[in-house]
Amino acid sequence: MVKDRLQGMNIYLIGMMGAGKTTVGKALATELNYRFIDTDAVIAQVADQSIAELFAARGEPEFRDLESKVLAEVAAYQYSVVATGGGIILRSLNWSYLQCGLVVWLDVSVEQLDQRLQEDNTRPLLQHSVQNSVQDSIQAPTQAPTQNPDRLETLKTLLAERRSLYSEADLKISVAPEATPDQIVQTILAQIPGVLKPAARAKFEVSQSLETKAND
Repeated sequence: MVKDRLQGMNIYLIGMMGAGKTTVGKALATELNYRFIDTDAVIAQVADQSIAELFAARGEPEFRDLESKVLAEVAAYQYSVVATGGGIILRSLNWSYLQCGLVVWLDVSVEQLDQRLQEDNTRPLLQHSVQNSVQDSIQAPTQAPTQNPDRLETLKTLLAERRSLYSEADLKISVAPEATPDQIVQTILAQIPGVLKPAARAKFEVSQSLETKAND
């Protein structure tokens, strides 16, 4: 079984906002009988603020600091599927934690992301574009209020900046528009054995070491 071969290693889901990391992560955790952790949800709980409020009140650098602290704590666990924020791959420090487990990139096209995020106003990095869109709608009342001409370009820019970092994942899953969460989970499970090489054992040992230190 895949679970036996993982030997307790965490699985970290990375990818752009709107890629479905939380939805797929919950389904994958259920399939493996792992715990599910959403780093953004933990950050919001620790800060007692939504991610959007945290960005607005403290700025992105402080958010990234808190994100790294949360990830460090999560990396000490085992038997967990972890959905991460879209920008968690930006810091090399975070990779030292991610690489303690198996890193899976959910690669979703920007067109799919744009469609999924049409009515989502909770994403701080898209807020500037949303504000511009609102201003445009005031100047041009005939434009549909749900349309945001800048969002797609913002997503393209973000993905272009991050693609090389996402590609450092152990496993890349190209998500088709029609794929269901359960289908994505089965694809992940089918491909995990192919990337569980001897290096996976080293990752597991590092993870155990982190857990020991956390308990000291």
